[in-house]
Amino acid sequence: MQRVFAEPPSPWASPGFPGALAGVRRLLPAFAGRVVLTRYVAPAEPRGAWADYFAAWPFALVPPDDPWYDLVDGMVDGMVDGMVDGMVDGMVDGTGDGMDDGMVDGPGRAPVVTRTTFGKWGPELAAATGGATTLVVAGVSTDCCVLSTVLAAADAGRRVRVVADACAGASAADHERALDVMRLYAPLVEVTTVADVVGPR
Repeated sequence: MQRVFAEPPSPWASPGFPGALAGVRRLLPAFAGRVVLTRYVAPAEPRGAWADYFAAWPFALVPPDDPWYDLVDGMVDGMVDGMVDGMVDGMVDGTGDGMDDGMVDGPGRAPVVTRTTFGKWGPELAAATGGATTLVVAGVSTDCCVLSTVLAAADAGRRVRVVADACAGASAADHERALDVMRLYAPLVEVTTVADVVGPR
């Protein structure tokens, strides 16, 4: 849950971000102590297809400590970018910088996995989720980081629950298309809701 997806004038700002953030806030208490945050940052020197990508999106080719890549206010105190059942990537939302140098690990804090790839699944996130067999995932953007992370985690043998109303896409239509793609991976992937995960209000 990063500023680059939350705030205009970022071209990546998701119109559904406020709703996804509200969903994440409802999920957090149910996963206290088991949340892992993920963060996308641009590579220092884009190579291959990434060079073309950042030619199209030059605003995002900034250092990892640029404010665009900050987590939104409150995230490091327990907010999520993704989630795991037993250890959430608490939400799993971002080439493998691994555990963020600024990882927070105090009481009520969550580890942060930072990567220069849209998919966050890899050795760092596998380790951070403590071998949990089920991941509960939420974040932005459904049609990019969430989708890329979920499919790789499912391929690795993790059961993945995607919390649809705690995610948001580049548009409402893109969000729904990404959810439809992930539904094709059942039973490896289940698309669910906040109420199904934590119960009704």
